[in-house]
Amino acid sequence: MPAATKRGSAGSRRQTRARWGEALAALCLRLKGYRIEARNWRCSLGELDLVCSDGETLVFVEVKTRGSRKAGRPEDAVGRRKQAQLVRLAEAYLSKQGIEARPCRFDVVAVEQGGLVPAVRHLKGAFRADGL
Repeated sequence: MPAATKRGSAGSRRQTRARWGEALAALCLRLKGYRIEARNWRCSLGELDLVCSDGETLVFVEVKTRGSRKAGRPEDAVGRRKQAQLVRLAEAYLSKQGIEARPCRFDVVAVEQGGLVPAVRHLKGAFRADGL
């Protein structure tokens, strides 16, 4: 099998896992009373996985899904560079939606597929825009 096909298959599996994790995260957040405002919102800067309302607070949620811990915990992949990108994306979202004054927060949902039941961790207020 050509190398390009193998990479495409791995990329496809990775994308399928990511979308599955995002759907599970959205379900868990809805069960906690969050309202999903947007899923996979895109602009030229990148993509926001989930944008939710938690009461009056607008929550930008990064979802990280892993099949194992070989590469570390899923939430460890949201480092300073990723956080800065998410802040820029949030600013673009607010601008494009015409939202001026609304409290905002950044959460991370970590999903691990190991075992019969996936582990889901919701890190509320995982980082702050002014902490970068």
